[in-house]
Amino acid sequence: MLMLFLMVAMMHMIALVSPGPDFFFVSQTAASRSRKEAMMGVIGITLGVAVWAAVALMGLHLILQKMAWLHQIITVGGGLYLCWMGWQLLKSARSKKQSDETEAAEPVVALPANGRTFMRGLLTNLSNPKAVIYFGSVFSMFVGDSVSGGERLGIFMLIVVETLAWFSLVALVFALPKMRRGYQRLAKWIDGVAGVVFAGFGVALIINR
Repeated sequence: MLMLFLMVAMMHMIALVSPGPDFFFVSQTAASRSRKEAMMGVIGITLGVAVWAAVALMGLHLILQKMAWLHQIITVGGGLYLCWMGWQLLKSARSKKQSDETEAAEPVVALPANGRTFMRGLLTNLSNPKAVIYFGSVFSMFVGDSVSGGERLGIFMLIVVETLAWFSLVALVFALPKMRRGYQRLAKWIDGVAGVVFAGFGVALIINR
């Protein structure tokens, strides 16, 4: 059992540290808004991962095998949402550029606050079809019929805690004063790059579905 937990922990950590929409969302929110607001997004992302993990432990791969159309819907819907996120960030970058041209004021960050950040974090994770691939195939390989109910619960808790810990660290690092000052200097470029990345993820998912 210990070996199973170690393998799942290592596999999930590799998936977490690979840059994706979740990472860009947390880092950009922490640098542009505050650590507290970024943590709201982290909680939303963690809840999304908990949903995927729970469904995977109940047989996500079997569901996808029987309902291939469901994967197509998730992929297109997720791609469209990521494109929308990218468009919002690109508009934010454009507004910062226009503000810089008119007055040298501190950049105004056009991101939602409080509960809306939680929802955006949740939707960013749930809309990422790569999570379907990860939890429906790679993750499911380690959770066969021989895994007991207690072990499944332990794996679920491990995934949730590991996700929360990693993205909390990301939020902490990018909310540091030095990182925030760097963001304020390069706000329009960071938002622009993040917008292109989100839109790129979305377009790639739709095209390669």
